[in-house]
Amino acid sequence: MDNSLKFIEANGLRFRVSVSGEGPLVLLIHGWPESWYSWRHQITALSAAGYRVAAPDVRGYGGSDKPAAIEAYDMASLTADMAGIITALGAEQAVVIGHDWGAPIAWNTALLHPDRVRAVAGLSVPYTGPGPAPFIEVAKQVYKDKFFYQIYFQEPGVAEAELEADVRASLRKIYYWISGEGLAAAPPRRKPADAKLLDGMADPGEMPAWMSREDLDYYVAQFEAGGLRGPLNRYRNSERDFAYLLPHSGEKIQQPAGFIAGTLEPVLNFVPGADLIATMKKNLVNLHFVEMVEGAGHWVQQERPDEVNRALLSFLKNVT
Repeated sequence: MDNSLKFIEANGLRFRVSVSGEGPLVLLIHGWPESWYSWRHQITALSAAGYRVAAPDVRGYGGSDKPAAIEAYDMASLTADMAGIITALGAEQAVVIGHDWGAPIAWNTALLHPDRVRAVAGLSVPYTGPGPAPFIEVAKQVYKDKFFYQIYFQEPGVAEAELEADVRASLRKIYYWISGEGLAAAPPRRKPADAKLLDGMADPGEMPAWMSREDLDYYVAQFEAGGLRGPLNRYRNSERDFAYLLPHSGEKIQQPAGFIAGTLEPVLNFVPGADLIATMKKNLVNLHFVEMVEGAGHWVQQERPDEVNRALLSFLKNVT
């Protein structure tokens, strides 16, 4: 096991956290279906530059506790986890950075626990606020006769059965599917509403150069041991999250903020015709930068670590 990995108690759970370096605390929050390991390139670069870098396995993942209940994965719990991890690491504040689902967790930690967050950045998923309705209800209207993965994830056990049948093949297909290489080769196709997630997904056999066999092995081992239930439960809290965040509708994030995404990022096209970056800009009082990484897909900090590290280090220099 990586000697930077430690176990800490926060918000009533036990978390496995990679902790490296000394200096101002930077908290890195991964997304689905990932791990602290998704930040391996940033951990090295940021800790070498004079920061204390903490990258937890989010609840439900890897070496962290995995509550069974769906409601254990709501935004209230996840943001409290991050505030608790900052406290447990002996810091008053951290710069909080998230990717994929980690981005909404980071944005909302800044909103809900502002005294704990010095600055915030999101990768791939911009901050848009609560919206007019739960996201899953919007998705059901937009994709009513088409497949959409978040709708497919709603019924407990269905996606778990598909993805856990062959974890290695599932992860290989998912990681390639929305990588820069996968998106350039075959932009996501519309599937019928009754399709499964992996239907029609290309299997690259070997991953692009940015993910080695050893990297894939690490992810596979984590999900073969821990399963997908906890990670998928995050998607099953849309109505609960909406109700919880509704009182904060219209509130803007006050902290210094930044955003990074690949130019091929599919999340930016979730709602046809909507400019999510423009919406984000209206909701951030102190936006320092927007970095669009040419040709990169969804796994931007792994696909293009040098560009991401440069952007983050410049941001950190300005806010710490």
